[in-house]
Amino acid sequence: MVRRAAAVSRMFPRVSPVAGIGTYVPGATLVHRAPAGLKLALLIIVVTGVVASQQLWAALTAVLVAGALYLVAGVGPRHIAPVLVPLTPFLVLIGIFHTLSADVHSAVRVCAQLTAMVLLGGLVTCTTRVSAMLALFEWLLGPLRHLGLRPERVALVLALTVRSIPLAATVWRTSREAYLARGLRGRPHRMVVPVLVRLIRSAESTGEALAARGLD
Repeated sequence: MVRRAAAVSRMFPRVSPVAGIGTYVPGATLVHRAPAGLKLALLIIVVTGVVASQQLWAALTAVLVAGALYLVAGVGPRHIAPVLVPLTPFLVLIGIFHTLSADVHSAVRVCAQLTAMVLLGGLVTCTTRVSAMLALFEWLLGPLRHLGLRPERVALVLALTVRSIPLAATVWRTSREAYLARGLRGRPHRMVVPVLVRLIRSAESTGEALAARGLD
């Protein structure tokens, strides 16, 4: 497990803090030093509590606490923006839907719940190395080894999934910048093919890197 975690850690080095959700932001704060298992457990407990309570004050408190934790971890506003900006259009649509189908109070509560979940989830990924997450997943899935399942393979898939979120966002942003640099406007569907090609090439490179390290 240690060998596999180290190999994955080398495959996914430290990247820019503004790359988006799923990106590790180096630091030595208390939030960074907390065990991955503890952070994941607290995330599940808090999110479950906020959703189960169905209270606006609980959702707003969770948002404020998440914001405070970002500051404690040294992950300031410029790191929070890439997490929230992609969520904004969905929050607007959800808010309108709940306002029309229920009331404004429900709309604000649901939007606050979603914001808190995304912020807290983003905080965990921003302050936890991929190798630590991988080791945690392997440990959690360990009992399934008796059923013939290989925990290390499932953990690797989960780790790669987490990593693919910021990668896809980065590829889309790069393609869009290249599209605009050529003086093109409108017809965003033209970026679909370049994005897919880059993602496929990235997947092939990842597969080759895994094979080269014996992670078959």
